[in-house]
Amino acid sequence: MKLFFKKTGEGRPLIILHGLFGMSDNWATLAKGFAEEGFAVYQVDLRNHGRSLHSDEFSYESMAEDIFELMNDEGIEQADFIGHSMGGKVLMFFSEKYSGKIEKMIIADIAPRYYSPHHQTILAALHAIETETLDSRKQAEEQLRSAIQDEGTIQFLLKNLYWREESKLDWRFYLKGIENNIEEIGKAFSPKNPIQVSVLFLKGGNSGYINEMDEQEIKRIYPQAEIKTIQGAGHWVHAENPKAFFEITIEKLKPENK
Repeated sequence: MKLFFKKTGEGRPLIILHGLFGMSDNWATLAKGFAEEGFAVYQVDLRNHGRSLHSDEFSYESMAEDIFELMNDEGIEQADFIGHSMGGKVLMFFSEKYSGKIEKMIIADIAPRYYSPHHQTILAALHAIETETLDSRKQAEEQLRSAIQDEGTIQFLLKNLYWREESKLDWRFYLKGIENNIEEIGKAFSPKNPIQVSVLFLKGGNSGYINEMDEQEIKRIYPQAEIKTIQGAGHWVHAENPKAFFEITIEKLKPENK
C-alpha cells in the first residue's frame, strides 16, 4: 500500500508515525526541528489515516509491511524511527521482522501489553456527526463538544476534518475500517525472542500507559531499552511538552549515542 508522507530536510532518514486518529501534520513543528538538526524527516500517514489509502485490513502486521514498502520505494536502507501510541506499536511489530532496518527507535507512551478498547466515547461522538449535513467546521466542533469534555481531544479530531468538495466536509480517517478493527489497536506485542535494537521508551509523567510491570516487559523484549519520563505531560507527550520531547529525542538520535 502506498502511504502518503511529507519529507522535510536532508540527511539521515527519520520516519515518524502518529497515533490513532492522528496524521502526519501533527508532527509538523517537531519535524522542522529535526530537519534543522540534519535529518531527512518522513512524516507518514498510516493506512486509514490522513491522505493514505483506506483499507478494511487494519492490523499492526499490515502497517509494519506498509513501512517496509515505503522504505523500499524511497531507497532507504536503514532509518531512525519515532512512533507515538499506535505508531509506537507499529514500530514494535516492524522491529520483530525488520530489526536490521532500524538504526535507533523511539517509542512514545505505549507498552507492549494488551490495552482493552477505550475509544468508545470518541467513536460515539464521531458517529453522532453526520458529515452529509455539516455546514461548517464550527458546527462539527459544537457537536463534538457536546459529547467530549477534553478540549485537546476535540481540537485533535477536528484537524482531520477537510472540505472534500466545495460544500462538503468529511473526515480524513476511514472510520469504518478503524472501528471494525478497534480490538486490533490494543493488541499485545509478545515476540518469541528478544529484539536487539537501540530503543528509547518515553512515557508521560501524568500518563498511565506505561507502568512498572510494563517496564519489566520492555526490558525483557528489548534488552538495550532505555526508559525515560517526560514530566508535565500525559499521553500526548510530544504535544504537551514538545520542548522536553525534542531535547530528549535529539539527544538519543545523535550518532555518538548508541
